[in-house]
Amino acid sequence: MCGIVGYIGPREASTIVLEGLKRLEYRGYDSAGLAVIERNGKIALRREVGKLVNLENLLREEPASGNIGIGHTRWATHGKPSRYNAHPHIDCSGKIVVIHNGIVENFLSLRQRLQDEGHEFASETDTEVIVHLVESYVNQGDDLVTAARKALSQLQGAQAVVIMSSLEPDKLIAARLGNAGGVVVGVGEGEMFVASDMPAILEHTRKMVFLEDREIAVVTATKAEYFTLEGKPVSKEVHTIPWDPVSASKGPYRHFMQKEIYEQARTLVDTIRGRVDFEKGEVVLDDFGISPDELRRFKRMAIVACGTSYYAGLVGKFLFEKLVGIPVDVDYGSEFRYRDPYIDRDTLVLVITQSGETVDTLAAMEEARRKGTKIAAIVNVIGSQAARLADGVIYMQAGPEIGVASTKAFTASIVDEYLLALYMGRIRGTISDEEMRAYLDDLARLPNLAGKVLEHGDEYETLAREFHRKEHFLYLGRAINYPIALEGALKLKEISYIHAEGYPAGEMKHGPIALIDENMPVVAIAVRDHVYDKMVSQIEQVKARGGTVIALATEGDEEVARKADYVLYVPKLSYLLSPVINVIPLQLFAYHMAVRRGCDVDQPRNLAKSVTVE
Repeated sequence: MCGIVGYIGPREASTIVLEGLKRLEYRGYDSAGLAVIERNGKIALRREVGKLVNLENLLREEPASGNIGIGHTRWATHGKPSRYNAHPHIDCSGKIVVIHNGIVENFLSLRQRLQDEGHEFASETDTEVIVHLVESYVNQGDDLVTAARKALSQLQGAQAVVIMSSLEPDKLIAARLGNAGGVVVGVGEGEMFVASDMPAILEHTRKMVFLEDREIAVVTATKAEYFTLEGKPVSKEVHTIPWDPVSASKGPYRHFMQKEIYEQARTLVDTIRGRVDFEKGEVVLDDFGISPDELRRFKRMAIVACGTSYYAGLVGKFLFEKLVGIPVDVDYGSEFRYRDPYIDRDTLVLVITQSGETVDTLAAMEEARRKGTKIAAIVNVIGSQAARLADGVIYMQAGPEIGVASTKAFTASIVDEYLLALYMGRIRGTISDEEMRAYLDDLARLPNLAGKVLEHGDEYETLAREFHRKEHFLYLGRAINYPIALEGALKLKEISYIHAEGYPAGEMKHGPIALIDENMPVVAIAVRDHVYDKMVSQIEQVKARGGTVIALATEGDEEVARKADYVLYVPKLSYLLSPVINVIPLQLFAYHMAVRRGCDVDQPRNLAKSVTVE
């Protein structure tokens, strides 16, 4: 959940950057650093492991004084937390520095090429390839902006990047590629700011500009100019943000739920951060709390959750059975303790809870503890009751989720299950080195692909205009995407008050097919996987009975397009991670349906964010 802050103006940059980083501490980090161009024209670089107080103490001992600077708080993705892996990263000449959020998917090939050209790397990070790419183009005679554009155009994946150089000490260059990291430019009086999120700079200015995918800002003390990555000038709107902290935290979004849907590309990066060493091909859960020896001992698992988290648990059943080779039961927290579940010391109980305070889930944990089992928890809220009760904890790192209908916590928890399954699979010997590399390659692509899904918003508004008066929907899915049909139906009924039912597609002719007519639209998850032909058959059966089909299909699938009435396309991704991508269109559809019907999206009637009473 990396934080980015930049400043250029008449004041001390290090003070403003450090204050901004403190306001982003809620996002979590394991190291921090800043760079300032001092008045002698040299770059002062200060980095430290751990909390910001450590960086603050270092700055007292070794001050960095100047009017332009950048700072960063880092969650490790490539390379362990250390001073040399902390941002900013500096080039061989000591004249260019970079800070970065995201994952450079092709960093290994880029680093090898740069090393062959003579560049020396001082860290284990993917970020360092960016600063050396910029350096290589500057050495060829390009100005800083041109060098930055050329360098950024070679990166694969979603990124947020800020570049500063003593060669051109009058500017900062900020860029956004994809949707995994936000970039905000703050417009002041004779000073300018850059940040990954508004709270970092809201004290200094209410005037904000938000970069979109493949846009670059060239920021001086008095203005900012905006371009596409190809160099075409872009006109940007300046948003005036109210001082009210609740309204301000929504940014340009109408509702918190909308904001949280669109944050998912970034929160997926944040969820991965610190847990994967892509170079070594390892999942790193050093602080998990349950030892490898214990993880080898378990003979079965029980996943316990409520609501949306229960559906994430159903996805987890597929993940753990495939990757770990262990049988998995999934239970509602509200039912678990009342059926006297058969669990013992050879059972790992995994609970999933966004808040960590859901009473039924906590009661299930107490039942598991009474029976002597080990308990793992996937939780979003640090220090919550579930986190305190569990033997092992994986935090979602999704950031605050305000909307009652969960979105980003759902996708984060699936990724956390994926990570835990990979970790256990390696420990138990069910995953080879080659397989692990492939699974992690798929994971590295995930945030960028999620961002691509989020680029297409207009089609959901169009669908909402067409369907918002309907009162019943049927959602169909098979295999690992059956839980996504359940979750899609839940989202629709939660916030739009439309009756919707999720069903395993193969069971449709065992009852629900009787409901099919022109007044009962069917949402079918028909992406290209091993049950694709079965889902196409389900679409044909619905159409044969006069039903209307909204199909979720893989990009380029013309067969589904011919059979369905409406098609929502998603990019191709591995079967095990496909639920993360496939749920996003269903979230967007539910959101626009609710808005069209005039519902209170963030606070649906009769619902609470955390159910703390039975």
